[in-house]
Amino acid sequence: MNRRSLMQALLGLTALVALPQPPALAQTADAFPNRTVTLVVPWAPGGSQDTFARVLAEPLSAELGQTVVVDNRPGASGTVGSGMVARAKPDGYTLLMGSSSTYAMAPHLYQLPYDNERAFSPAGLVASMPILMLVPGKSAANSVQDFVAMSRKPNSGLSYASSGVGSSTHLATEMFLQMAGLEVQEVTYKGGGPAVQGLLTGETQMTFQTAATVLGFMRSGDMKALAVASPSRIGFMPDIPTFAESGLTDFEVVENIAILAPAGTPDPVLQRINLAVAKVMALPRVQAKLTELAINPTVRPPAEFPAFAAEESAKWRDLIKARNIRVQ
Repeated sequence: MNRRSLMQALLGLTALVALPQPPALAQTADAFPNRTVTLVVPWAPGGSQDTFARVLAEPLSAELGQTVVVDNRPGASGTVGSGMVARAKPDGYTLLMGSSSTYAMAPHLYQLPYDNERAFSPAGLVASMPILMLVPGKSAANSVQDFVAMSRKPNSGLSYASSGVGSSTHLATEMFLQMAGLEVQEVTYKGGGPAVQGLLTGETQMTFQTAATVLGFMRSGDMKALAVASPSRIGFMPDIPTFAESGLTDFEVVENIAILAPAGTPDPVLQRINLAVAKVMALPRVQAKLTELAINPTVRPPAEFPAFAAEESAKWRDLIKARNIRVQ
């Protein structure tokens, strides 16, 4: 190669090195987003997370300046959809609506196709949902004590509807049964929506669900709540007692929702998502809708999530072990 050719080659190499980095590496909060964002809900349509995601999607689209699409990917107690996000490109365009059941419960029940502690980067906790104990509207049980008495009758034949092994409502039920000293047959469904239908059709006689999943059926009289598993009564449903008021003083279960991204998603993008969600949740019209659905905004910074998730994980690990809960 002559001197002129060598100089041309070196100049060409220098030009290549000087090219801007690919968008995935050069991503900043200012550049994100510039296309559609997918929010994966790892549960079937009709459940509380699906309802929350759809309330959030439209105003979040406006805040981000790009469409936010809700994508339901149910299966294996939320781990199918979670695995999809874990394998996605870490650029902020594929997000997971994670819950206690996916980041704190499933790891103790499933051989996950991803490392739960390392597969995700948190955009932060965003909401909490109170969980209710429910029976059909025509049930003879009008209180927790009534249901306990019915369950203890010989050959009661009572069963409960589970939203899936390892779901928060399933483990809430198992915690209740443990504390009350009951054995009730489990009937498993693929999500909160199908579990509610199982109760409505008479296939089961009790279920634990988030308030957001069942409010319409409660208002129609098709279902009734015997107690709420939160520390205090729900403001717009003041007649529903807490479990503490019903005799189970240490029984409290709340569904905690977080938005998670694939591990390696740039911090500025995570912060952008967190701030956008906080702004949307503060809008009066969104707050009104969330209040109507008994969803509590609890937006917290991404940095606080790891310690919170570890504490939740330890709590549910102990229950799963004590109840010998296994995936069949």
